[in-house]
Amino acid sequence: MGNTRHRIENDKTSGFGQPKLLYISTSKYEGDWQSILHSHPFSELFYVVNGQGSFLAEGSEFYVKRSDMVIINPHVQHTEKSLPNAPLDYIVLGIEGLSFSFEKIAAAQAGVSMETASGTVYKYNVANTNVYAYLNIMLEEISRQEENYETVCQNLLEVLLICMLRNDTLSLVPDNNLLLNRECTQIKNYLDANYSETITLDTLAALTHMNKYYIAHAFTKYAGISPINYLVQKRIQEGKSLLESTSYSIAQIAAMLGFSSQSYFSQAFRKATGQTPMQYRNVYKGHA
Repeated sequence: MGNTRHRIENDKTSGFGQPKLLYISTSKYEGDWQSILHSHPFSELFYVVNGQGSFLAEGSEFYVKRSDMVIINPHVQHTEKSLPNAPLDYIVLGIEGLSFSFEKIAAAQAGVSMETASGTVYKYNVANTNVYAYLNIMLEEISRQEENYETVCQNLLEVLLICMLRNDTLSLVPDNNLLLNRECTQIKNYLDANYSETITLDTLAALTHMNKYYIAHAFTKYAGISPINYLVQKRIQEGKSLLESTSYSIAQIAAMLGFSSQSYFSQAFRKATGQTPMQYRNVYKGHA
């Protein structure tokens, strides 16, 4: 009987930190979607199962075909376009908690299978790897949703990343600095400048091209408060200033701040300050 044992000599860890698989999605172009530039505060892996087209990112456009993997770092404006006679069929992973570094590419030898590389996007062909097999297992696990399928998918993500990093032009960078979240900064600046307008999560989703539920989650992590509560807080802050420096009525101030009614303004103001708007004005003027 033949018997071969392969011993693992050391206890190496991946060093990835804690990347989190947010989603895995499949899409096939059928002439029913428009190509719209958008970005995410997390990384995406875009794998072409079949078809041909082009990928747009940060002002550049490049060709994509079967077995191409496009790596998109956080905050990068991007979209894809399919050739009508060769519809794009692709799989996308959303990954939170890391970004990719392509710094080694500059030193790579000629002949590396790639057509685009920058500090934000990288494309190469993975036909001779097991990437597609691991993606299919992920899809199967998510489809069946048997016990602990989330753990299986998360572990498969790490296996997939290890396979990708065998391409020695790639490396990983932890992506935990929420202060660099451009989408959340954009939302905060928008709320600061437009607090008197009618603003909902749908408004912010249209502004950033992000899912409104992810916006609420990401902004809360970024600012410590939900975007709608931040908006109310901003309005209360401006309301204090108007109560102190003008003689506008409470109803006028409520309308100027974007509140739907005087009673809603008074309720929100009292919850935030412990006083009604009129009480606040009287106390301020009494001490002025």
